[in-house]
Amino acid sequence: MIGKPVSSNGTKARLLEAAEALFVEHGYEVMSLRQITMLAGANIAAVNYHFGSKEALVRELLSQRLDRLSRERERLLAACEQAGGDQPPDLNTVLGVLFVPALRLARAGGPASMRLLGRVYSDPSPFIRDFLHEHYRSVFEDFFAAFERALPHVPRHELGVRLQFSLKALSGVLASENLDELIAAMCVGGPVDDTRLLSRLVAFIAPMLTTPFDQAAHDEAVGRVMGLAVVVEQEVESQRCTHSDDEAKSGAGSSPRTAEVMGV
Repeated sequence: MIGKPVSSNGTKARLLEAAEALFVEHGYEVMSLRQITMLAGANIAAVNYHFGSKEALVRELLSQRLDRLSRERERLLAACEQAGGDQPPDLNTVLGVLFVPALRLARAGGPASMRLLGRVYSDPSPFIRDFLHEHYRSVFEDFFAAFERALPHVPRHELGVRLQFSLKALSGVLASENLDELIAAMCVGGPVDDTRLLSRLVAFIAPMLTTPFDQAAHDEAVGRVMGLAVVVEQEVESQRCTHSDDEAKSGAGSSPRTAEVMGV
């Protein structure tokens, strides 16, 4: 449950704060201007005056949060490429370049900043997808190229699928309201410092990008389970039929009084 933002800022800032809180909690499509204005202690006229629409409000919110992140990621990627000379950054380094600026900004902006990033990249709204594509396409292309150089053996189309799946899965985790608990669990009892946290994230994501498809061991294991699933389904169906027959026999032998009590 989201409470009213406690803020001494002006109306525009309160509207942005309210929109951020609702977006993180519910996503773009669910939140409404009415909810935003109630949470900000403002009215629809204030939204129209400062932004013009819900869409413009959210664009400004995301630009404030993501423009700096994108710039820092690009600068860090360039620095890593320069430091490597003729050798392109490896997979772990490219993932680190994605994660380190995000965590640094989250440390500066508070825990909600990390949840916001998770929501942005996992929200299914076409508006959010179009905004990201329009404003950060060059950043995505630069990082995709970096991943291609780090994983030259992975076909381009396959790499795209792997990145989409793995990074969306990570975004869903970051958007969770139990993020602090998940972070603590990830560090399995050890100190939750930034280096350990990000190295664990890299350890989770890297295999999703590199583990070969169509492994015989995977096929054999899934095949065995599917075969057993058929057997279990047949056993359940057989038991259901036997149970139904027993109930029919029991009902046939009931006295009229028993039948009456049963409502037949």
